[in-house]
Amino acid sequence: MTAAPLRRIVVVGASAAGLSAAETLRREGFDGSLTLVGREPHLPYDRPPLSKQILSRAWAVERTALRPRADVEALDLDLRLGTAATALSTGTRTVTLDDGTECGYDGLIIATGVRPRRLPGPPTPGVHTLRTLDDALALRERLGEGRRLVVVGAGFLGAEVASSARSLGTAVTLVEAAPVPLAHVLGHRAGEHLARLHRDHGVDLRTGTGVAEIVTSGGRLTAVRLSDGTLVPADDVLVAIGSAPDTAWLDGSGLRLADGVVCDRYLAAAPGVHAAGDVARWHNPLFGADMRVEHRTNAAEQAMAAARNLLHPESARPFASVPYFWSDQHGIRIQAYGHLRGHDEARVVEGDSARGRFLVAHRTGHRLTGALSFGMPPKALRRWRTAIAAGSDWRAATATAPAA
Repeated sequence: MTAAPLRRIVVVGASAAGLSAAETLRREGFDGSLTLVGREPHLPYDRPPLSKQILSRAWAVERTALRPRADVEALDLDLRLGTAATALSTGTRTVTLDDGTECGYDGLIIATGVRPRRLPGPPTPGVHTLRTLDDALALRERLGEGRRLVVVGAGFLGAEVASSARSLGTAVTLVEAAPVPLAHVLGHRAGEHLARLHRDHGVDLRTGTGVAEIVTSGGRLTAVRLSDGTLVPADDVLVAIGSAPDTAWLDGSGLRLADGVVCDRYLAAAPGVHAAGDVARWHNPLFGADMRVEHRTNAAEQAMAAARNLLHPESARPFASVPYFWSDQHGIRIQAYGHLRGHDEARVVEGDSARGRFLVAHRTGHRLTGALSFGMPPKALRRWRTAIAAGSDWRAATATAPAA
């Protein structure tokens, strides 16, 4: 039986993934009604620069736009900005918005991304999270010479904010519960190098401790009390303790939700429903694992695949990607390909870790599953991506590596 043609498609999430999905649908020939719903009032913009170029004041806000307004208008979208989706009925195929309206669909792409996790307790003035452009601009106004910032969480976001704040002369204390930052992703040696990098640039890195209390006086933030009893004076706090998929609006929809919208290898979550970007948990056949990837490149590539598979189910292809991410900290670029979490071994295979420019290969079982570089030229990583995509044996891949 031939599926009924799609005449109404709704994309929820005016993000990099959402815009990529909309562009792909038009490029693939979809000429029906295309609705793009976005919680924020802004046209789709790029998020990675928020913690770097925007926070450090290196870029004007306009540079974050993913496309000029004219290009977005050329997509002929029913654009619903400043409006959040609040419910989904897969039975009636309708998305309910917070203004009370309903959007009917024949096809739906969910690209709502993630929301930042917060510290327990009521909101406190001076305690920030960083997810949106408005968040970045609000925090940026608080940074500079003579200011004191405590960053809670030394993951990629927290580390990037610490780097940007230091470039503006802000005194930064970076608090991390683990003994070595990002060791579970990067490996112990690379995590130790990251710690040295921050300390060498004046960041007061406190590991093996967390936040016990936000201290206020007269309603104003004055300090952070750590779980080891230390009191750290602060004018502002940036909470970067991770994020959670933005799926609350999908409760009761019938979709399977488990650390994201659960999809098959084709990114389908239900008949006529696909997901993409940070919110999507799918089975990646290349690694034989279910994964959810919170990185910019994955969002765009996954959205293109979801749009094509929704539009052309008869020729749907599994999304078998090699995830890629990058991070800029204190003038050093960190780049990685593959699935680094849960690895069995991480080994320096190129460069010199003592000089701060090296490449680490990651093993899971007998396979090469990831490669990460600190301060190395991009070409150093390319052959490792090819080897990861080919499912290369660990011994064969590392035997041909230059001596570390």
